[in-house]
Amino acid sequence: MTLTVPTRKPPTTAEPVFSVSGLWKVFGPKPERVPADPELTALTPAELRSRTGCTAAVRDVSFDVRKGEVFVVMGLSGSGKSTLVRCLTRLIEPTAGTIAIDGEDVRAMDRARLRELRRHRAAMVFQHFGLLPHRTVLDNVAYGLEIQGVGRSERRERAAEFVAKVGLAGMEKRRPGQLSGGQRQRVGLARALAVDPEVLLFDEPFSALDPLIRRDMQDEVTRLHREEGRTMVFITHDLSEALKLGDRIALMRDGRVVQLGTPEEIVGAPADDYVREFVRDVPREQVLTCRTAMRPVSPEDAAHGPALRPEATVAEAIEAVARAGAPARVMDAGRCLGVVDHDRLLGVVAGVTPEAPAGTITAPASAGTATAVSDAPAPVAGDASASAAGARAAGNAPAPGNPAPGERRDRRDRRPAPEAPASSTREAV
Repeated sequence: MTLTVPTRKPPTTAEPVFSVSGLWKVFGPKPERVPADPELTALTPAELRSRTGCTAAVRDVSFDVRKGEVFVVMGLSGSGKSTLVRCLTRLIEPTAGTIAIDGEDVRAMDRARLRELRRHRAAMVFQHFGLLPHRTVLDNVAYGLEIQGVGRSERRERAAEFVAKVGLAGMEKRRPGQLSGGQRQRVGLARALAVDPEVLLFDEPFSALDPLIRRDMQDEVTRLHREEGRTMVFITHDLSEALKLGDRIALMRDGRVVQLGTPEEIVGAPADDYVREFVRDVPREQVLTCRTAMRPVSPEDAAHGPALRPEATVAEAIEAVARAGAPARVMDAGRCLGVVDHDRLLGVVAGVTPEAPAGTITAPASAGTATAVSDAPAPVAGDASASAAGARAAGNAPAPGNPAPGERRDRRDRRPAPEAPASSTREAV
């Protein structure tokens, strides 16, 4: 797996746009009894279906979406992620819990207020485009503005602006049948942007696209977010997509959120074996940052080593250290926060996390836990040939996307391997 994870900026404010608390969506007879009964809420999905005939698609989910962030909800098929995003605007009616947008209770909205929410404040981009086949690209993009009552000339002018913004200039008069899958998805994105919503909701919009087109659309979303800073909630079952796009990720299983955190927290400190299995093949050096890998500054550290940002990835640090042949300083506002060297970087790549000495910076974690990153065996210090590929070779780790069985075991179990590796039962990912 090869990832390109952009340097992340913090959300523009900590104030939430969407605030969700104790949300349930239960399908079946008398669904409201399930969230109200502690005995039923404790049942597994199979036990709940057998006993009540109900299916809990979303189970006691709580989170905030901050203004200006890309909040990703990830999980396998059937985990409840698409049901969750539809509950945010009551396309699906929640069974229990609270949903607020800018402090306003969504569940208390009447029809008129709910219509205003869907038309002006939150726009959704679906997996299956939903374009009108008899309309041109321009008229499809202008459709949401037409529903809002915007005049013909104004809406066509605004639609043309967003057609150009998503890279479809010159195709305004084409119909959906004359476009590729990626182009049709761009039309759907332009249509959502044209109504100038406060929040964009994406429900697995790129899952039906070919890999290259999918990557282009991911880059397009990243570019638009960088330029506009719009709040986004993005649903996906693809881990690489989640890591690439998300400022924070909520990973769901059987309707529950099993871990919520930044990509670095998800990869560096998995909450349980399920999350650990999800991320075990992720190239750690492309997600974890210098802040995770650095050690305290010592008097022996030279003051002239290369300088790196705390948000720089370990992959970037490997290249800098290899080129300089010396440890790199992690700098923030002119202050040296720590040092990254061959030992630390190789330890991150190999997933080696023995107990750290006092004062060592530890990896960020969810739920108050931290995974220490400590020294690991390294090649001779100063060997400039230890580039990213050389560092992997020195650490007996293969290139990304082709991990060796031993590496997989080490990522899954940090304890010393027994004489005969124990078999493990993997969940289908």
